[in-house]
Amino acid sequence: MNIQNLLKQAQQMQAAVNKIEKELEATCYTGTSGGDAVKAEVNGRFEITSIEIEEGLLEKDSKEMLQEMVMLAVNNAVKAAREDRESKMGAVTQGVKMPGVF
Repeated sequence: MNIQNLLKQAQQMQAAVNKIEKELEATCYTGTSGGDAVKAEVNGRFEITSIEIEEGLLEKDSKEMLQEMVMLAVNNAVKAAREDRESKMGAVTQGVKMPGVF
């Protein structure tokens, strides 16, 4: 394989990675806890975009439980986003680790 072919493949891979990055950034991932009583949504940049808490939980005197449920829901959403990113990027890079990509 010559250098020009290798460079062409690298450019194609970079274009595919850029496309996937844009798709991931536009994708929302939802995590839940407490039987869907708490829902958290993150985007492909792992930023929290929304948190929903069932109203009945706000009436209870259980601040610690609610905090834990929010944390679990957020972590579940981030995990879903991370797994999707790794899956999609891995398909493009074929196992080659690209710094700054994931």
